[in-house]
Amino acid sequence: MIDKKLLALLGHNKKYIFYAVGLMIVGLFANLTITASICYAIQYAAEYASSGSNTQGFILPAVIVIIAMAIRYVTSRSIGDLKDTLGRNVKKDLRQKIYDKIIKLGVRTTDNMSMAGLTQLSMEGVEQLDLYYSAYIPQFFYAMIAPIILFIVTVRINWAVALVLLACVPLIPMSIIAVSRYAKKIFAKYWGKYTSMGDSFLDSVQGLKELKIFQADAAQNIKMNETSEEFRKITMKVLVMQLASTTIMDMVAYGGAGLGIALTIHAVVNGSLSAYAALFLILVAVDFFLPLRAFGSAFHIAMNGASAGNKILSLLAQPDPVWGSESIDNIEIKVKDVTFSYDGKRDVLKHASMNFGSTGMCAIVGESGSGKSTVVNLLLGAYHPQQGSILVGNKPLETLSRESYYSHISVVSYNTYIFNETIRQNFMLAKDNVTDEEIYSALKKVNLYDFIIENGGLDKVITEDAANISGGQKQRLALAINLVANKDVYIFDEATSNIDIESEAIIMNNIKELSKEKSVIVISHRLANIIAADTIYYIEDGEVKENGTHNELM
Repeated sequence: MIDKKLLALLGHNKKYIFYAVGLMIVGLFANLTITASICYAIQYAAEYASSGSNTQGFILPAVIVIIAMAIRYVTSRSIGDLKDTLGRNVKKDLRQKIYDKIIKLGVRTTDNMSMAGLTQLSMEGVEQLDLYYSAYIPQFFYAMIAPIILFIVTVRINWAVALVLLACVPLIPMSIIAVSRYAKKIFAKYWGKYTSMGDSFLDSVQGLKELKIFQADAAQNIKMNETSEEFRKITMKVLVMQLASTTIMDMVAYGGAGLGIALTIHAVVNGSLSAYAALFLILVAVDFFLPLRAFGSAFHIAMNGASAGNKILSLLAQPDPVWGSESIDNIEIKVKDVTFSYDGKRDVLKHASMNFGSTGMCAIVGESGSGKSTVVNLLLGAYHPQQGSILVGNKPLETLSRESYYSHISVVSYNTYIFNETIRQNFMLAKDNVTDEEIYSALKKVNLYDFIIENGGLDKVITEDAANISGGQKQRLALAINLVANKDVYIFDEATSNIDIESEAIIMNNIKELSKEKSVIVISHRLANIIAADTIYYIEDGEVKENGTHNELM
């Protein structure tokens, strides 16, 4: 009933669970003390009414009840505080682990999970898993211990009643186990439908303009309605399953308590049990089943949390890109006889060899799907070839320190992300101590200086997805930010795709200037953009078919 892998994610936070369970047991003893004191007070009241005993006999049970109630209050508050602390720590640690994993994976992050799925996992998924840890697991341990404690207490009063109550207790876990196999499948489908609906919604919002232009919004609305209806149906299945499970547990709990009460009354009638001992057993009979009943309710929350937790485990289990600890001596990059496959079946690159010097421009051209962007992924260390090697300064890429390597390399792609921050703050990501003069110099190189000055200066805020500037301006701004970084190797992965001619010309002029002092690698479909390249590699079906200058290849 407890996933050991999910429990291992807790790390040092496991102690809060044991503290909470310990306090719950203390609270149980406080409840038993209150019940026993009340029964004693009732018994004493009966004796007082018949014989006129001293009223001072009520003082002791009253004091005990007050102390026990105070203990119960303190334990309840402390349990709540512990669960809150556990929840905060778990959410913080899990989100940190997810974030660290995403950072390590880099461009591989969304291989098997959409961005909407990642967002839902790190937000709603973590919230659900928090309930699994703070509500389900403590209740699980308490539900296993409490009936045993109650049995030890009640067996001294009447062994038959205690045995019957204890015998009925396992029926609740048995009903939970019977439901759990079906519940796991339901909750797995539930989470899948939930993320699918989130993906559909995010796609619709991001592509709303295109949907309007192509008058496809009505069709997309129908599709979203269908997705929502599927989610509604799976939600109803979850609710039906929960209701059925709750009904079974209630029948067992109330039936077991009723049977125990019936045996208690029978013992009183036979004269083998006093009325006040019977009252204690009747009041305690319900407590036999309450912990497991609460555990059953938490079980349904846990199933949803466990489903999200398995998704998190799947993400965290993805192998990290392999890196070493060596520093870089020089930045010459060699791709030697590289063969690579994403799925282990189809080779995306086949015995590819390329050389990129410390200065100059090299270009990689080819049709879509030929393997150009795969070369970029390999150069970034996101993947490692199954055959061959990538050398940086005659050192295998995987032996280099990631921080050292990335301090020398920069990438400008067709979808470079500009953060929802000011112009200055975006530049500070590339160089934390950048001066305004350096920013202005970079903006002038990409012909954005006048535009920025006239529209708020360096404090101008770039909105989400750079929606308040044009596509060409966005690419030029991305280039300017990377120019400030002053790296040794610049990779331009389709950086001039889908932008205006003016922006394309400005970017290409900067690339040519950069190549005089830096190593520049250009991925492009447009032959006109790479005429000036020192070496052009033509890739077809993952193979380097030809290489040379533009004149040599033509």
